[in-house]
Amino acid sequence: MNILLLGSGGREHAIACKLAQSRRCTQLFIAPGNAGTAMVGTNVNLNPEDFAEVGAFVLSNHVQMLVVGPEAPLVAGIADYFAQTPALRDVMVVGPSRQGAMLEGSKDYAKAFMTRHKIPTARYQTFTADTLSEAEAFLDSLQAPYVLKADGLAAGKGVLIEDDLATAKAHLREMLGGKFGAASASVVIEEYLSGIELSVFVLTDGQHYLLLPSAKDYKRIGEGDTGLNTGGMGSVSPVPFADKAFMKKVEDRIVKPTVRGLRDEKIDYRGFIFVGLMNCGGDPYVIEYNVRMGDPETESVFPRLKSDVVELFEHTAQGTLDECSLSVDSRTAACVMMVAGGYPESYKKGKEISLGTDIEDVQVFHCGTKNADGRLLTNGGRVICTTALAPTLPEALLKSYNRAADINWEGKYNRRDIGQDLLKLMIGQ
Repeated sequence: MNILLLGSGGREHAIACKLAQSRRCTQLFIAPGNAGTAMVGTNVNLNPEDFAEVGAFVLSNHVQMLVVGPEAPLVAGIADYFAQTPALRDVMVVGPSRQGAMLEGSKDYAKAFMTRHKIPTARYQTFTADTLSEAEAFLDSLQAPYVLKADGLAAGKGVLIEDDLATAKAHLREMLGGKFGAASASVVIEEYLSGIELSVFVLTDGQHYLLLPSAKDYKRIGEGDTGLNTGGMGSVSPVPFADKAFMKKVEDRIVKPTVRGLRDEKIDYRGFIFVGLMNCGGDPYVIEYNVRMGDPETESVFPRLKSDVVELFEHTAQGTLDECSLSVDSRTAACVMMVAGGYPESYKKGKEISLGTDIEDVQVFHCGTKNADGRLLTNGGRVICTTALAPTLPEALLKSYNRAADINWEGKYNRRDIGQDLLKLMIGQ
């Protein structure tokens, strides 16, 4: 079949590699894609949020499956557009309806959903500029650190955690005053959860589900998890502390109630649920939902998938995921992200990249790259990542870092401590 994948980052390159491997894939299109996706499929100059343009391309190129990588088209309702357009109704769409995508599109909606279905999460309240005094009073009732979240989509940068109450109140006023545009017209204030973060990924057809490998990503720009938040500086899969006992708690307390809640509320949901979790003394609590795969977690999760991804997606779209099982590589994956100098603040594009030499069992995923006049150039803040598979985490990290060291451009930066917290935890155990 012909498949169209929407998106342009490392997540999409990792997904594209798996789609292209499938015996079910005849032709793979990626819109708009990057220099990496161009090596496994055909890049198409489409705007993923222009549904009419996407639909016209699907029809003219006999596309039978649409896979949506990023969250914005999902929140805007691309699955609904296809379902409600007669000529597109039979196209299989991997991604939830607009209502399902509200789990990521509105943090207040997601928290209310968790509350309704008794899914463990932090205590919270939601405020607007009109209720600023109540918001400050709620902050006064909490212990530091203070967690502020823009209600809407803010490109992964709408969460602030502050140790100082006065600073938290100042940030609250900035957010309600338009710091993140319409996304922070409402702000969710949460009780801080102390523990170790991890990401759990679920593929669901709205009735049945498969649990994908766990992962942990590293958001801060600086080593030791310091500095500004980014889209992600690396990831590891699986997470060592996410053993069978812990994952049973996750499945029983979070995954099953989430899928059951979607079904009971008659929400059309066919795609990924990314559950951001905190392990608090052995008990899982939900920090957030996303309605697509994470980035850079996809770059460590998808290389471990041995199942035919197109077949999984077909069953997801058709509501028959209970007929599938998941085959996963038992090895550990470690991903190291390389970014442009200055990221996540101002940075320059157009720097020429030297890719170096390939290493066995290490994949190079393009995130923000483009080809121009026969040269490979930087075209974003997060540029390229390396993912290594190896029997152990130390071996995977070493291979990934060795490959990353051979990739260069002017101003390149990467953290050197990805996975070190997990190694310390493993030694402590």
